[in-house]
Amino acid sequence: MNGTIFVVEDDEAIFGSLKEHLEQWSYRVENPQTFQDVMTDFLEIQPQLVILDIQLPAYDGFHWCREIRAVSNVPIIFLSSRDHPMDMIMAMNMGGDDYVQKPFHMDVLLAKIQASLRRAYAYSEIDEAADSLLWNGTVIDMKKSVIRRDSQEVELTKNEFYILTILVESADTIVPRDELIRRLWDDERFVNDNTLTVNVTRLRQKLGELGLGEAILTKKGMGYMAVTVKEGPAC
Repeated sequence: MNGTIFVVEDDEAIFGSLKEHLEQWSYRVENPQTFQDVMTDFLEIQPQLVILDIQLPAYDGFHWCREIRAVSNVPIIFLSSRDHPMDMIMAMNMGGDDYVQKPFHMDVLLAKIQASLRRAYAYSEIDEAADSLLWNGTVIDMKKSVIRRDSQEVELTKNEFYILTILVESADTIVPRDELIRRLWDDERFVNDNTLTVNVTRLRQKLGELGLGEAILTKKGMGYMAVTVKEGPAC
């Protein structure tokens, strides 16, 4: 699918190159009018994907990621010239969907953009007939990317939601890490293995709010498994 990409990048040369290449693939590319008030443009444009630099004037990319995540689950791909592992971990913990280090190859970034858009907007492929999945006394809402238990509701990012549905559909069966990576990112060569670990950790934390923090098991050297519990959460 094509759509609008909101590029929050203060380097005019990088923005110009991104705009030129992405428009060749029929994407509409927009940037903020001012880096002091990125959210006004974001809310007006309503993009299908955000490319977000970390080092920006006024406020950094982590700040704007938090602001965007407060109102939207739109896919966010971070760009950064910094190579410290903590930057990637912070980006993913704040709700980023992917992380690309500068300098980058345009074909790699394009592949990540296309994969993120497919994950975010093609969930009907998981189960076109189902509006929800039932698991451990919860309802996984396939339309809204939320999980409910009694009166509680937890909102998941697109990656977290997709990981959960893959594991739940294979409940009590180990799903190998490399299979999850392939299904999430299409091509595991473009993904740091740590990215999957961060997403699963973040998913467990959110499930913990519903008493299901231990319902996804790590099988060392193999992968992950969603545990079906008959009475209450796993413990």
